[in-house]
Amino acid sequence: MVNSLVKDWENVFEETVPKEIKDSYIRIKRASEIMITEAEPEVGLTPKEVIWTKNKTKLYRYVSSQPTKHKTPFLMVYALINKPYILDITPGFSLVEYLLNRGFDVYLLDWGTPGEEDKQMRLDDYILDYIPKAVKKVLKTSGADEISMLGYCMGGTMTSVFAALHPELPIKNIVFMASPFDFENTGLYARLLDERYFDLDKVVETYGNVPPEMIDFGNKMLKPIANFYGPYVSLVDRSENQKFVNSWKLMQKWLTDGIPFPGEAYRQWIREFYQQNKLIKGELVVRGRKVDLSKIKANVLNISAEKDLIAMPHQVEALMDAVSSEDKQYVCISTGHISITFGPKAVRETFPTIADWLEERSN
Repeated sequence: MVNSLVKDWENVFEETVPKEIKDSYIRIKRASEIMITEAEPEVGLTPKEVIWTKNKTKLYRYVSSQPTKHKTPFLMVYALINKPYILDITPGFSLVEYLLNRGFDVYLLDWGTPGEEDKQMRLDDYILDYIPKAVKKVLKTSGADEISMLGYCMGGTMTSVFAALHPELPIKNIVFMASPFDFENTGLYARLLDERYFDLDKVVETYGNVPPEMIDFGNKMLKPIANFYGPYVSLVDRSENQKFVNSWKLMQKWLTDGIPFPGEAYRQWIREFYQQNKLIKGELVVRGRKVDLSKIKANVLNISAEKDLIAMPHQVEALMDAVSSEDKQYVCISTGHISITFGPKAVRETFPTIADWLEERSN
């Protein structure tokens, strides 16, 4: 009986409904299938091995069938939010894979997923206890005398603090990618995080670790219509384009795969960086040590994204006058905060920019 009714409805639909509405229905149906019934894509597929751990953190060394051409190892440091597989999201769009194919010895510091027991973790702990040990492990594993590093997003900001506090370590090259350094003018973030209205202490005391949904909501509010509804409108419009669907599924998996932000690190990040802008002013103190960015003398490649609302170009470029590096280069790519490392623009521009710059400075 039910099957008969369904068949009758389909016949009426086919005979009476205009083609435009039929096409819209088909696209909506296909988009629903993609979101509800299709399996999530696999990510982070480049072979790797764990060479060091501390608490939840793991240090990976990537395995390649290509010979290593450049003796200076390359360590990537990501932010404390989301997961770092954006740097190795899928074959053909993976920065890790690209660099391996160009002959680099690639490592990644994965902070892992903090638990309730980690809510007292501060930026100090990650910057002074974790990154230095990872750097030393990379040097020991590779047998190299010097190291190159990449910091993406907040990971770049943390890397700058680390490098400034460790001028004795043999850091030869640093690539900063979409990393904010000057928080004087942060656009809508300044309004969202205004200390007159945003009770930071209450947030940390209530949650302990700040949930990823809160971080994601704040980021999406920078451009709410495009961020909340845009992806689904695009999926409906392009649901028959399998190449687009594959990319869409990868991006949505990563965007919704957030991790908690350790409470004390969050308090420090918002108050001392966003609200008080201490880093670029030279006022930031980490475990009693003042952070002076002029202590950074390594070769620097500083990359911003022209359409970035999270780390706007002026926030990124501010580093150039702060460091003492003789060899320093600033590049602004016409893309966004995420598409700087995922998508056709990343493959055509970001990846070669990084690899070409490193090749000249890694032997």
